[in-house]
Amino acid sequence: MRTLACASLLVFAIGCSEPPPPPPPTPAEDQITTESFVNHVKTLASDEFEGRAPATPGGQKTVDYLASQLKALGVEPGAPDGTYFQQVPIVESSVERNFVLSVPGNTYRYLTDVVAFSGVEKARVQVQGDVVFVGYGINAPELKWNDYAGANVRGKWVMIMVSDPPAPADEPALFGGNALTYYGRWTYKFEEAARQGAAGALLIHTDETATYPWQVVQTSWSGTQYSLPPQAGEPALGIKAWITNNAAKDLAKRGGRDLDAMRTAASKRGFKAVPLNIRAAATLMQRASRKTAANVIGVIKGTTNASEAVIYSAHWDHFGIRDLQPGEANDVDRIFNGAYDNASGCAGVLEIAKALAKSPQKPARSVYFAFVTAEESGLLGSAFMAANLPLPADKIAANINIDGVNYLGPTTDMVQLGSERSSIGPMIESILKERKRTLTGDTHPERGYFFRSDHFSFAKKGVPAISLSEPKQFTGPKAAELLKKQEAYNDKDYHQPADQYDASWDFSGGVDDMKVLAQLGWRIANQPAMPTYNAGDQFGEVRKR
Repeated sequence: MRTLACASLLVFAIGCSEPPPPPPPTPAEDQITTESFVNHVKTLASDEFEGRAPATPGGQKTVDYLASQLKALGVEPGAPDGTYFQQVPIVESSVERNFVLSVPGNTYRYLTDVVAFSGVEKARVQVQGDVVFVGYGINAPELKWNDYAGANVRGKWVMIMVSDPPAPADEPALFGGNALTYYGRWTYKFEEAARQGAAGALLIHTDETATYPWQVVQTSWSGTQYSLPPQAGEPALGIKAWITNNAAKDLAKRGGRDLDAMRTAASKRGFKAVPLNIRAAATLMQRASRKTAANVIGVIKGTTNASEAVIYSAHWDHFGIRDLQPGEANDVDRIFNGAYDNASGCAGVLEIAKALAKSPQKPARSVYFAFVTAEESGLLGSAFMAANLPLPADKIAANINIDGVNYLGPTTDMVQLGSERSSIGPMIESILKERKRTLTGDTHPERGYFFRSDHFSFAKKGVPAISLSEPKQFTGPKAAELLKKQEAYNDKDYHQPADQYDASWDFSGGVDDMKVLAQLGWRIANQPAMPTYNAGDQFGEVRKR
């Protein structure tokens, strides 16, 4: 009887027990749709937005559109002043097309041989001086490498190779091995040349070392240029220039040197800068003025830990409308619509914002949605935001950046730059595994993509940061053809008017990626611990400090 009574009680207890709690709310992923995503891309990449250049009517139309979309979603203003707009001070400049670089016996022509701009705001910038070949132009004490050792380049021209030195067999990891490091980026080359006191710098372009053709240099660094106002005491180059490989070879030869021989010598530790027996002169005439261009920022305030945050980011700017070239027909397409780069990224962030805003429960940490300006000019908007964050840098749990969304169809993989650096990597890998997909590393480490988009500005502040990159594992019978088409973008459409919306694009795979990133940000915003960099990572050391 006692056994029967106990059994009866057990049955009663089971029958009366409360049902298990419902699973925790997640982002409203069903709100992320191909239709609304495509509508954003078509709008932002239309001719009506005039290429979305900063501080232009098209740029203003862009930021107004983004702010209105956030407001319609119920996302609150997130800029530090309580609006949607964080005003970024910028210097706008345009170089006169009559620029030439002269050496005894020859001149190098603007756009054809050399593309130049300035690090100062003067209307007339003149640089005359000796030319010194400084190899890769790197000063890296921690790697025992200094191309400027023993050289006096103050007031002179320096001629510099792009990319990193090759890693020798006995040091296979030197300068990241096959991967490009920040020391190889054009931005670093100019920064270090200025710190060394040079008056002008000539970056030698080759398709292989720059990882893009000369036409990208022509379109990216001619016309209107933007920079942040120089800080007091900050060194600046009078003339920053790219020079073609043929022109650089000619210049070196006129200075009594063989460029290829110097390049070979510069690839080994212990290289000494080589003064060329030649002087160069250039006068740069420019129109320069101070303007502002806005970062657009919205926020969903956290419910229990609003003083910490996740930041989604995408740059809204592109190159606007270029000037008519001599001999061109008036009806030639001169609008840089930037559909993939980066109307698609802006559309992605808007869709993620919608998914989080429509969730039945708000996240524990705050979530910011930032559309930053002047990325194409050197990550200017994100650099300004990283220096003027809405919360202290050590309270930012993560930055999830989107610079280009897959438009070629579904894939089984997803590429996240920087995922191997922090605990974010295992988190996103887990989400993808749930969806029968895989996380892939950087498929083009030689291009240095990690240093080329806005997440890098946040990483430099110690914030765990990742950025969506190009997938490779397309599905279906045309997978190889799609991969080939994607690879062709870098040579044909990158920073060209050809980057415009195509009705044949298939954003179904990109929309799947946005759902993954919405889930990732949600989990980061709700987990007790903040993501951390892996032990020994250079950005983790910044976080510690």
